[in-house]
Amino acid sequence: MTGRLPESFGRFVVIEEIGHGAMGVVYRARDPMIDRVVAIKTITLAGTEEERAHFEARFQQEARAAGGLAHPAIVTIFDYGREGDTAFMAMEVLEGRELRDLIRGGGIPPAEAVEIAARVAEALAFAHERGVVHRDVKPGNIMVLADGRVKIMDFGIARLDEPGVKTATGLLLGSPRYMAPEQAAGEPFDGRADIFSLGVVLYEMLTGAAPFAGDDIPQLMFQLMNAAVPPPSRARPELPAVLDYIVARALKKNPQERYGSAEEFARDLRASLPEVQKAQAEAATRSGAATLRIAPLPEAKPETPRRPVFTADNDLLALRPSPRFDDWEGLARLAVLPLDATRSIPVAAPTRRRRVDLQFVAVVAGYVLATGVAAYILLS
Repeated sequence: MTGRLPESFGRFVVIEEIGHGAMGVVYRARDPMIDRVVAIKTITLAGTEEERAHFEARFQQEARAAGGLAHPAIVTIFDYGREGDTAFMAMEVLEGRELRDLIRGGGIPPAEAVEIAARVAEALAFAHERGVVHRDVKPGNIMVLADGRVKIMDFGIARLDEPGVKTATGLLLGSPRYMAPEQAAGEPFDGRADIFSLGVVLYEMLTGAAPFAGDDIPQLMFQLMNAAVPPPSRARPELPAVLDYIVARALKKNPQERYGSAEEFARDLRASLPEVQKAQAEAATRSGAATLRIAPLPEAKPETPRRPVFTADNDLLALRPSPRFDDWEGLARLAVLPLDATRSIPVAAPTRRRRVDLQFVAVVAGYVLATGVAAYILLS
């Protein structure tokens, strides 16, 4: 790109440049037909004819994917066009900061992190219901606006349930640090891959660090596929236990054990918020921390636990009791399974009520039997 400002793209009159990347430039422009200020995202089509066609098709797919999703937390696309060797799309102007910059700027209060994740999960649920999988959910693709609203951006590699751009065999699309294991392995995947990615984003918001890291892509992929993730409360003890459970389920390696839908993920996040707000307020009282940037949801009474979680006698198991998951109804969705000596994270999996009841009975029966045997030996 040269330093000369283009006059227009289609009917949109360019005002100024507001950003640029590897593939193109973003401009602020005005739509004279309705006197509306828009952002013009452009991509320069270069390379061979095949490469040009591929990049244009990918760019057009982004416009088609996001353009068909009218949701408050998804960026709005107004138009698409081409000027010579430049393809462009007109979209709403977003005044705010990328979530990536907020995390780097010193962390995000837990209640705000949960609120952001819930809004993103609700937007993903809306997209999934309409056959769109984002495939690249990461902090750099989430914008937090000045008024607290959240917007998901960049549907450039989104998969639509319709003919369109085809991915070449062996081509890895997405950001490895936030990619679901099945996606990284090149296996078939669905919206649950976005749930895993959002789980990674939530973990990073809560702790300030991503759960997977590596010096190179192979090492990062190995961590993603095999590494155990410590609960968020291991890094920040003031976090309530409910977040350990939610994160553990979102980050299950097996998609069958993950949240079945982004809507279900959002519901748990919303339900956990009163407990998170309470823990945050208590921590703020102790340390004099600042308050939220996003307005909290109305207060709701936490669920009263009816049965404590029965866990293995293993000091690596850091899941503490949580009102959200300590009763039979909660455990029917999220069973807590014992760990072996090689694991260091809570193993949480969705399950039917009958399975949880039988498991609990078996554990208790084993405990009672062991106690009885020990007593018999001591008395004989």
